[in-house]
Amino acid sequence: MSSTTNSSDKVCEGYIEELTLHYQAYFGLPGKPLKLTKGPTERLHSDFVVLEFPPTDKNTMFCYCTVGMSVDRSDDHLIELFVYAPKADMQLVELLTVCASYHRNKSPLGLDHTVNIGQPWLDNSKCDHGFISWPYLDGEDLAVFEVEGKGVGCYWLIPITEQERDYKIEAGTEALEQLFEDKGIDYLNSGRESLV
Repeated sequence: MSSTTNSSDKVCEGYIEELTLHYQAYFGLPGKPLKLTKGPTERLHSDFVVLEFPPTDKNTMFCYCTVGMSVDRSDDHLIELFVYAPKADMQLVELLTVCASYHRNKSPLGLDHTVNIGQPWLDNSKCDHGFISWPYLDGEDLAVFEVEGKGVGCYWLIPITEQERDYKIEAGTEALEQLFEDKGIDYLNSGRESLV
């Protein structure tokens, strides 16, 4: 019994460590581990954190990344999320923790899914939903992570409005992404208007 627990603990420890190194290699510096002390943390792995990466020469914005959102899942819904931001803000740690908790408690999240954040992603933003996207700005160097022979997707959580979410449901993922491209979505602007 204890050997199974030890084996499971080592797998989880390896996942957390390898994912942390994956992010560190991509961003070129160690991230600052942040954790909520209260709120939607039920059923999250005890080692779950959100890493904050400040702007660098390579990356001119803040980036917040989950570490451990899918650490001990035994299915194929292995994802981690990140969000870009114009400033440092603990609200983004809460945002990603809520998504991680939902992923582990309600229904697994995946590429092209939308989530209802239930509050502005930053400040008084009209963006109170999120769209889980392939990280087009970063590509496979960030998106593809492998541990213990399993592929984990590191996907971009793009803050969107409820109207944009509805448009995605009605017209499809490709239509939403085309809308973002055609209208030049300013994903760092917490005060942006809906593109629909």
